[in-house]
Amino acid sequence: MTEVAELASGKGARDENFPVASFLLKPRYREPIMTFYRFARAADDIADHPDASPEKKLEMLQAMRRGLDGFEDGAAEALALWAVLTERNLDPVHAHDLLSAFEQDATVHRYASWADLMAYCRLSAMPVGRFVLDVHGEDRRCWPASDALCAALQVINHLQDCGKDYRMLDRVYLPTEALAVAGGRVEDLAGGSASPGLAKTLNSLTRSTLDLLRESAAFASMIRDRRLAIEVAVIQRLAERLSHRLLKRDPLRQKVHHSKVEALLIGTTAALSYLFLPAPSHVRR
Repeated sequence: MTEVAELASGKGARDENFPVASFLLKPRYREPIMTFYRFARAADDIADHPDASPEKKLEMLQAMRRGLDGFEDGAAEALALWAVLTERNLDPVHAHDLLSAFEQDATVHRYASWADLMAYCRLSAMPVGRFVLDVHGEDRRCWPASDALCAALQVINHLQDCGKDYRMLDRVYLPTEALAVAGGRVEDLAGGSASPGLAKTLNSLTRSTLDLLRESAAFASMIRDRRLAIEVAVIQRLAERLSHRLLKRDPLRQKVHHSKVEALLIGTTAALSYLFLPAPSHVRR
């Protein structure tokens, strides 16, 4: 069987649009989160590989699932995560949900509605935030706000990469219903710039993403761990800025994502703004 490493994209945590286990987090939490990230990155690389067949992808993702269950013949990245989960008595459900999303990526290339896209995000994005909260021992009452933020981050990535996903993988996350209502077509994604219908679709989906970010606006203030709260505040601000940029830029012909310098400036401002706010009463206690 093909080794997972053979399909690796070479992408790492520093290449992501949003911080992954940054220095803001306490050291004892960073390593389990990075182990989860390496597991997710390996599975994502399998699902997104342009040359592997759906059957091969599913076979390799099954090896990831076996490693996650502690079987020695499983993938190394999954076995590493299994060891962390076992040591810290953490539920593997979030990692299994993530694998279900990647299995879906291997076989599903279109989404009919916003509800279908959110169902996908329930597997592909929300488990990441829930895992981070579990590692920190946070209250599950944070989950709805975390889910909204994680779904927003996922949709932002889809909107930024919509042309590339279509050209390289024939994968379209823009709901076909939204395209039809706006007068756009899937084939418009192959163009050098967005057609009027596609531009209208992207604008509508960005506004739905801003609705998600309004749902997650209070998330940082709900978190007991002050350092995690600051990282969440940074991610929230970056996501808001990217969404407003998507309202003004065409992702088929313009760069949307922040440069490292821009991200640093935005993140620093958000961190300082949150840092100098009084700690919420539940944190002070």
